[in-house]
Amino acid sequence: MPAIRHRFLPLPLAAAWGFALTLVAGAAAAGPQQYEPMSAAVRAALVAAVRDETPGEARFDSVIDKVEWLAAMSARLPRRWKPDHYQRMEFLEAVRYEAQRAGLDPHLVLGLIEVESGFRRYAISHAGARGYMQVMPFWTSVIGDRDPAGLFDMRANLRYGCAILRHYLDIERGNLFRALGRYNGSLGRAEYPNMVLRAWKRWEALAPAPAPTSPGESTRMLAGEPAPISPVAAATAADGR
Repeated sequence: MPAIRHRFLPLPLAAAWGFALTLVAGAAAAGPQQYEPMSAAVRAALVAAVRDETPGEARFDSVIDKVEWLAAMSARLPRRWKPDHYQRMEFLEAVRYEAQRAGLDPHLVLGLIEVESGFRRYAISHAGARGYMQVMPFWTSVIGDRDPAGLFDMRANLRYGCAILRHYLDIERGNLFRALGRYNGSLGRAEYPNMVLRAWKRWEALAPAPAPTSPGESTRMLAGEPAPISPVAAATAADGR
């Protein structure tokens, strides 16, 4: 099946927006995501993780849970970048769906986006990372459709970002601290993981009861306990990483 492909702004317009909204992604950043050689099985698993498909719906315990969660998260989104109600709902449901699809906590993904791009769709870092989750363009050649401009598409960016974070989490056997270091290109430094953790906690604290994740999830992941098995995790384990 073809890799994920979505409609997006023409490249000149996207570039103009990117220049206008350029964001150095996090004061703690030590460098961009780095390409690391991977086995054919891991690459195939990542390609499958970002392939094009009809988006599904985010999981909620009930309709009431959905309404309350969206309202709570929407209240904290920066209105400067998300002024329209429908736009905020669409974004939050996409974040939740893509996070759940990758086996990640949606509040973690919201925290990462806050730190990486400040929720700016057309953000471009000093290293060239793009969009909400600041995905490096080389990923589109490694596991995608070789079209970096597509990283400005909301769902494509979230899909790539969640799949890549899941990949790093699998490599690190569930150790979120190290996985975030890999994601940010600052492995071994504490600033960036701590920033994301603090942001995660703030988003998690807004979640209405019952929360979508179990209590102590952030503590468990930072302690390096096993993460849920995903196709990428299985391929990574078979690769002996």
